[in-house]
Amino acid sequence: MAVVAVSATSGGIAFAGDVTADSELAAAKAAIAKQTSVHVVFTAHAGGSSSTTEKIVADVGTTSGVETIVEGTANLEIRATPDFAYMSGNSAGLTTVFGLSSADAKKLGRHWESWKAGTKQYANLRSDLKMSSVKALLPEAKGTKLSSGPGTYVLRWTTAATSSIPKLANTLTLSAKGTNLPISKTETDSGGTKVTTTLSRWGEQVAVSPPPARSTISSSKLGG
Repeated sequence: MAVVAVSATSGGIAFAGDVTADSELAAAKAAIAKQTSVHVVFTAHAGGSSSTTEKIVADVGTTSGVETIVEGTANLEIRATPDFAYMSGNSAGLTTVFGLSSADAKKLGRHWESWKAGTKQYANLRSDLKMSSVKALLPEAKGTKLSSGPGTYVLRWTTAATSSIPKLANTLTLSAKGTNLPISKTETDSGGTKVTTTLSRWGEQVAVSPPPARSTISSSKLGG
């Protein structure tokens, strides 16, 4: 019995032997576009070390989202609803991760800074918690090589170095069981630093509760 996969480029059926990087990427983009949410876990390991230097856990939805960021002792949480975005963390998270001044971090304390929908900062915070951000994991078809694994398709490509980012070797694993959805992505540089992103729980409801009003401070009362 032939193995088949949906081809988004032709809108019909593509037999396994006809699947290409181009057709699989198109199918993955179409599959992501139909999803309403995903659970994302991002971990970074520096220089081949098994120790995690950064971890981000996010639930991304169409109207709301939430993420937590941990870098060493620094931690930060961001929540986004259709009306507001909120941010809170410890002192290290507020200053080294988010970039608040020490004075504003002290003023905020353990409260939540808030931004109203329509502001630039709201848009910036919300952009990482939109389904469109998931599509950014996909490469261009040119230069991408396709192989298969047990129930998966595997895409491999390299990203050229820039003045601020070294050359990266990338691997993206997609489900071949009819969904074409991303399962994981890894990025490794020449120094051994490795970043892994895993994606799961597609389509599960994302419920984000705003913090109590008494616990929030408007960005207008801080540095903006």
